[in-house]
Amino acid sequence: MKRVWKALGAILVCLLLLLIALRITGFGPHDRIPGLWLKGNVVPAPVTDWSFTDNIPVVQIQTQTWYLLPHAVNINCLDYNGQLYLVSVYPAGTTHSWNENVMRDPHVRLKIGDNIYDRTVSLVTDQAEQEGVLQARHKKYPQLKIPANPTIHVFHVAG
Repeated sequence: MKRVWKALGAILVCLLLLLIALRITGFGPHDRIPGLWLKGNVVPAPVTDWSFTDNIPVVQIQTQTWYLLPHAVNINCLDYNGQLYLVSVYPAGTTHSWNENVMRDPHVRLKIGDNIYDRTVSLVTDQAEQEGVLQARHKKYPQLKIPANPTIHVFHVAG
C-alpha cells in the first residue's frame, strides 16, 4: 500500500509541475486544437471602436471550465457598429465547449494580435441585433456556411 501512495504522489507532483510549466508558457490554441492560458500584452483600457478587427480573421478566446482549468480556442470575430461580436454556429445536436463555459461564466480573455483583452460577454437576445450581426458575419466570412438546423449563439463583447 505504501508503494501505491508513493506512485500516486509522484504522479501528482509531475502533473503539478506540468501545469506550472504550461502556465508559464501559456500553451495557447493551435488551429483546431484547444489550449489553456493566453499570453500577451494586457490592454486594460476600454475599447470604443473595434473596427480594427475587420482585418483580423481569427482571434483567440479563453474561457473558464467547470473543472477550474482555462479553455482557449481560435474563433472568428466581427465588428458591427463599432462593437465586437463573437458568433458561434454549429449543427443542431452538437456543442462548442467555449459556448457552455461562457454561459456559465461570462468573463473571458480575448487575444487579438499580441494584445490581451479581459472582457465580459453577453448573449444577444434582440432579434434585429442578431440579424445585423449575422449579415456582418456573412460579409466578413462569405466562405462560412450555415448548416441545416443550426444552433446559433451571438455574443456581444463589453468594452
